[in-house]
Amino acid sequence: MLPELIGEIIKRVEASEDRWPLRQSVVACGCVCKKWREVVKELVKPPVHGGNITFPSCLKQPGPRDTPLQCLIKRNKKNSMFYLYLAVSSSFTEKGKFLLAARRYRHGAHTEYIISLDPNDLSQGSNAYVGKLSSDFLGTKFTIYDSQPPHNGAKQSSSRAGRRFTSKQISPQVPASNFEIGEVSYKFNLLKSRGPRRMVSSLRCPQEAEDPKLTKSKPVAAGQTLLRNKAPRWHEHLQCWCLNFHGRVTVASVKNFQLVATVDASQPGGRGDGETVLLQFGKVGDDMFTMDYRQPLSAFHAFAICLTSFGTKLACE
Repeated sequence: MLPELIGEIIKRVEASEDRWPLRQSVVACGCVCKKWREVVKELVKPPVHGGNITFPSCLKQPGPRDTPLQCLIKRNKKNSMFYLYLAVSSSFTEKGKFLLAARRYRHGAHTEYIISLDPNDLSQGSNAYVGKLSSDFLGTKFTIYDSQPPHNGAKQSSSRAGRRFTSKQISPQVPASNFEIGEVSYKFNLLKSRGPRRMVSSLRCPQEAEDPKLTKSKPVAAGQTLLRNKAPRWHEHLQCWCLNFHGRVTVASVKNFQLVATVDASQPGGRGDGETVLLQFGKVGDDMFTMDYRQPLSAFHAFAICLTSFGTKLACE
């Protein structure tokens, strides 16, 4: 079979799937011969180089540098479920390719979001489990946990909220606790002044290998990324706070935000210009929202941050 035909088959398999293509059906093509392997490595690239999300492992890899990946989040209020889709067109009505699901649970005064690859299996002991989000008593500070070590040398969380199981260890291959990778906090609005929510996020984002020929990017270090919401401007004619979402947001909402990176000189690898929007989230329907992200954020990072925006925050509004 001609290598060009193999390339066409891989493209069609990826385009025809509304969920994850079978990994062995695509990658196994590269085991036949050297020419086929080169074709597979050229097409199956990580998001930072190819701009596509082909396999579940891509969900924790940084997005593209220049053009953000466009996604949609669909909310189901009845069962407290949230679904993340990769947008396949500019339409807000087409859900696209399913990526992740999350469900909100209440534990006393605290709230948790369990994130999974399977919307029907949200157990922390499942192979589909990706990570979780845990809030404080007021719902203004959230901790993001990863199910797997985000980089070499990462330590498991010792807090009670970071546990995956009640017992100490299930299997040597399954960590007993999650790995804390970041925080999101909303600032109090004690004076009840007019304006949108103010939020700050601190993430430990692995830096990826720069070789575009690699089909799997390897995290080599954890850099600190500090994000803050971009300040909107007051529009006198419309009498509201405005941000330029470039047509990706159509409904005014206190949940809408844009995050930019700021420089933290005290942290190795911390960088940002304070202007480039790394993540934007906004409402386009009653239960439909857009989510656009780029490097150094991954789809998992972006989804977790966006989940913090749901829910009432009386102390911050």
